[in-house]
Amino acid sequence: MPAYHSTLADHQQTLGNMALLPIKTQFRGPAPTNPKDMDIIDEALYYFKANVFFRFYEIKSESDRVLIYLTLYITECLKRLQRCATKAQGTQELYSLAISKFSIPGEPGFPLNTVYAKPSNSGESDTMRQYFQQLRQETGVRVCEKVFATEDGKPSKWWLCFAKRKFMDKSLSGPGQ
Repeated sequence: MPAYHSTLADHQQTLGNMALLPIKTQFRGPAPTNPKDMDIIDEALYYFKANVFFRFYEIKSESDRVLIYLTLYITECLKRLQRCATKAQGTQELYSLAISKFSIPGEPGFPLNTVYAKPSNSGESDTMRQYFQQLRQETGVRVCEKVFATEDGKPSKWWLCFAKRKFMDKSLSGPGQ
C-alpha cells in the first residue's frame, strides 16, 4: 500500500523546494489565508495515522515536503501531550513547543537536509522560519482539538498511541528527547 500524498497543488510560491501553501489560521506569517475547505494541516492530520507507519516516502510534489514536515511535527506534539492531563495544559505546552527554537533546512540540526533545499539567501531563510512557525502554531492548536475531543476531557489514547512512531525513522527533536 503506498503512502498518501498531498492533493494540494495550488501554490504560487516556493521556499527552497517546498511549497508556500495557503492555510486557515489566526496566526501571523507569510502563508496566504485559505478560503477553501481543506488546507495542508487538515490533510496532514487526516493522513497522519496512515502515513506515520511508512519508513520510506516518495516525494511527488513540493506540497509533499510540507506534509512530511507536518507529519513529523504532529509526532512531536503527541509526545508533549502525553504529559498533559487537560486541554488547557496541552494548549500551553504546544504553544511553547511552536515558538521554541527550531532548525530549518540547511542548518545542522534539521533531520531532513537531504530532502529539503537550503534557503538561497537570508530573506528566504527568515520567510521559511516564519512559515514553519506559523505552521507549527496552527498545527498545535488543531492537534490539541483532536486529542482532547473526548467526552471526559481527557486525552484520546487513540491519538497518543502514535507518539512513539517514527515517520521515515526521523524525528524533529534531537536524540533522546
